[in-house]
Amino acid sequence: MSQQEQDKELQLIAQQTQNWVEQVIMKYNICPFARREVERGSIRYAVIDESKMHNVLEALIQECKRLDDNPELETTLFIVPRGFEGFYPYLDLVDVANNLLIEQGYEGVYQLASMHPDYCFDGEPMDEPSNYTNRSPYPLLHIIREASMEQALASYKDPESIPERNIEFTQRKGSDFFAKLLSQCMKK
Repeated sequence: MSQQEQDKELQLIAQQTQNWVEQVIMKYNICPFARREVERGSIRYAVIDESKMHNVLEALIQECKRLDDNPELETTLFIVPRGFEGFYPYLDLVDVANNLLIEQGYEGVYQLASMHPDYCFDGEPMDEPSNYTNRSPYPLLHIIREASMEQALASYKDPESIPERNIEFTQRKGSDFFAKLLSQCMKK
């Protein structure tokens, strides 16, 4: 694959992820804080073209440094389309990445939220609609500024109700509804 073709593929992955944020997460208010950042253009979509854990982790720390240096960027969707397609290897990545943030002095600065095409909450069947609250087009780590999250939660009435509201909504709409939405986000 030529460099131009590779760049085009990475741009498409970023666009498909942005489609998901706008057409699912924001449109259906899965995350009530997403709209503000989409409208401000403060979300970075970083597609990591690596499949080995150590290279992905190195890129994760570089992305944290980018956020350190660019306060106008509120958050990064750190997209890892290769190497972590399986949910369990992805969960291993999440665990190691969380530990690395602590080791690198980012505890209390950034936190990671996990999204994956096969996301499944512990103890839930794969076809449970509520899994779609964390299902994304590609495996990704959402790097969140903890101070911003604390501020957003403090200004949101009853933030504890967000997960319950999402569960009710996804169960009302059903898995087929969300599978179709995800599929539509993948169109070129």
